[in-house]
Amino acid sequence: MQPEQEYNLNTGTPSVAGRDASRVISNTTTLQTEQGTLTEGDQGVQWTRQGNIKDADEPQDEEKRHYIAEDDASSSSSSDVSSTTPTSRPGPLRRQQTARSIVAAPYANSWIPEVDDVEKQHSRPRSASSASTLPPGNDNESTNPTASRVSTDAFGNTYPEGGRQAYLCVLGSFSGLTAALGIMNTIGTYQAYLSTHQLRDSSEGSIAWIFGVYAFLSFFCGIQIGPLFDAYGPRLLIFIGSVFLMAAQLLLAQCSVYWHFMLCFGVVGGIGTSLIFTPAISAIGHFFLRRRGQFVGLASTGGAVGGVIFPLTLQALIPRIGFAWSVRLIALLNLILLTLANLFIRSRLPPPSSKISLRSILPDVTIFRDLSFTFTTMAVFFTEWALFIPLSYVPSYCLTHGVSTTLSYQLIAVLNAGSSFGRYIPGLVADKIGRFNSIIITIFLCAVFALGLWLPANGNLGIIIAFLCLFGFASGSGIGLAPVCIGQLCKTENLGRYYATCYTVASFATLTGLPIAGNILSSGGGEKGNWSGMILFTGCAYLGALACFTAARVRGVGWSLSKKY
Repeated sequence: MQPEQEYNLNTGTPSVAGRDASRVISNTTTLQTEQGTLTEGDQGVQWTRQGNIKDADEPQDEEKRHYIAEDDASSSSSSDVSSTTPTSRPGPLRRQQTARSIVAAPYANSWIPEVDDVEKQHSRPRSASSASTLPPGNDNESTNPTASRVSTDAFGNTYPEGGRQAYLCVLGSFSGLTAALGIMNTIGTYQAYLSTHQLRDSSEGSIAWIFGVYAFLSFFCGIQIGPLFDAYGPRLLIFIGSVFLMAAQLLLAQCSVYWHFMLCFGVVGGIGTSLIFTPAISAIGHFFLRRRGQFVGLASTGGAVGGVIFPLTLQALIPRIGFAWSVRLIALLNLILLTLANLFIRSRLPPPSSKISLRSILPDVTIFRDLSFTFTTMAVFFTEWALFIPLSYVPSYCLTHGVSTTLSYQLIAVLNAGSSFGRYIPGLVADKIGRFNSIIITIFLCAVFALGLWLPANGNLGIIIAFLCLFGFASGSGIGLAPVCIGQLCKTENLGRYYATCYTVASFATLTGLPIAGNILSSGGGEKGNWSGMILFTGCAYLGALACFTAARVRGVGWSLSKKY
């Protein structure tokens, strides 16, 4: 905009005074426009150029107030006339104008989009390891709730801490774990039934090997599944696992001899459970950091819910329609749950590398240089050594001590009901007081309840029920919190590798724990067996886990009880 100039009425040209005033104002505008500021936004650069000429009489339209940065730059560089203070002139010469040019990216409003928005704009989800900053001036939670939810870890990865896709992933994980871990938490019902029917001629130790192999493969196969998850995501793994798990259930209905059960339930069922279990737990870590314990625990309650529904279903239907059709009905329920898992479980972070080598699917022994991880792995080993003993032998224990058959099968559901709360509440508390702090408390309670309630119970029904409720609550953290503790020790994109390495070692505990317990039980002779020896073994294993989790915490933050870890 050119300032108004005084014209010579005789010649029709600007007067000398008008030309001088125009030159002064032009120089002043140019120099003040050059005093612009450069502000870096989220995805672009914002240029702000300000002058000080504004016409008090004349409104400024948008076209005159907005300039592109290139024109401003060329205008400012074309003038090298020194500025002078403009003399006082009549009203038309007192002008002030603000020129502002903005080059902004789609996310220049100072917020990080949720994963749903990112997926709409890109073919792949946005990497959490990419730089993502929140420009100052818009971090008020009341005006920018999305920014207040985003978390950043020590490695620079960002997490949405919510959003539709994150919550659907939790729902899918809950459904998948209800199917997979629900079967795992029902092995006590299967063990009690098979030992008195199809496999009544086999010893307790022999029957225990079926469920030991099942639990072993459920964790051991993670050695390959973890790196595959990191590289390709969960979709294909969940689908193959669903096929294996459905096949195991349908074939189980036809089994009649020992090797049938070993192959169908132990091998096929164990592989299927692992293909669902590992991706379902790991995928949640791609969406949550600050609230990871809460939502991993929430998804893990699916296993406890399945552990309540499936035993009660079998106990109610086997007398009416037989074992085979009862198992087929469980398979139908699993089909619905696994469909939800296939629809909703997905990952968010890109793979750390595009290729998978033989080395990437083998245990990464170098991880054990981190003593905190080594102690954590040992703690998980001892936890898994003890965890499946009550799950497998509580119905048999109750039957041996005179409890009715109906109630004996129902009591395993009582244990799993307590476990459903124990998987969520400690995870919620862990986000506030620390993951290791929380699991140390619950493992200590497991040892106390096993040695202080189960050992002296001697068939007392009231004490047994109290033990099952309390132990179920405390032992739930072994499934819900252990993966979160592992994730605290590594980058999120390497969680599959760390998780698989840890549970590869722990899988040998599940392979040997049940047969050891069965042999201890058989060593007592007589009708009842050596239940006291088996319970002592359980309690001592939990004490070993307590010592190792404590050592991992001390390695991390020392002996201070006030530190969150």
